[in-house]
Amino acid sequence: MSLHPVTLNVPALSGGQPDYGRAIALRRMALHYTELPKYLLAPEVAALLHYLPDWTQHGLVNTLWNTGARINEALALRRRDFRLNDDIPHVVIRTAKQRRTGGGRPQKGKSANRVVVLSDADYVREMRNLFASTREKFEIDTLTGEKRAMPLWSVTDRTVRNWLKGAVNQAERDGVTFTVEISPHTFRHSFAMHLLYGHTPPKVLQSLMGHEKYESTEVYTKVFALDVAASQNVTFTLPVGDALQLLRDNR
Repeated sequence: MSLHPVTLNVPALSGGQPDYGRAIALRRMALHYTELPKYLLAPEVAALLHYLPDWTQHGLVNTLWNTGARINEALALRRRDFRLNDDIPHVVIRTAKQRRTGGGRPQKGKSANRVVVLSDADYVREMRNLFASTREKFEIDTLTGEKRAMPLWSVTDRTVRNWLKGAVNQAERDGVTFTVEISPHTFRHSFAMHLLYGHTPPKVLQSLMGHEKYESTEVYTKVFALDVAASQNVTFTLPVGDALQLLRDNR
């Protein structure tokens, strides 16, 4: 696959970290685009995770944030899907469509899985600790008698939403508020925007997100188009005397 370079104007401080204040201002402008996904910035995610002290809850939400997985994909993850001790830690996510069909051979030219590199050392350490403190569980398929590994998190989408609601409420009691409504899918959008802030090329992001069409990925770049326009400082007002003189001189 050839990657065409795409330049994104990412607001940053001299130390290389995103300018949080400017990022907030850009997001506020971008919210006028009704089709733009609602996302959190890294400091907001860190604050929210603070209010999820339960290791099971923290591990799942942190997985959503570090992988960009859809909630149904994350809830299907098994211990064996994580390769935490490889030279490059990563997780193998089975697509929702492939899981619905019960496995088998994917369509020609399409992979049943996507691989997401786990580049955050603290997250990898958290998952290693989680695995060290729990045992992998198995179930027996009632039709085939086959022994199958069970998912890491045996909860529902509604349960995860309740976790997040509880964390948001606890944060509000501490005077910490979020301007974006938070759901499990919010972390998928936040993952995408965080990678773009980290200068990940949009075509690479498309692969990590599992988007078949680039148009699905392109929507995330609209916020940076606003920053480009703001950074150009284009003026539309000229001194009227200069304008009149230019017109007289070019009769």
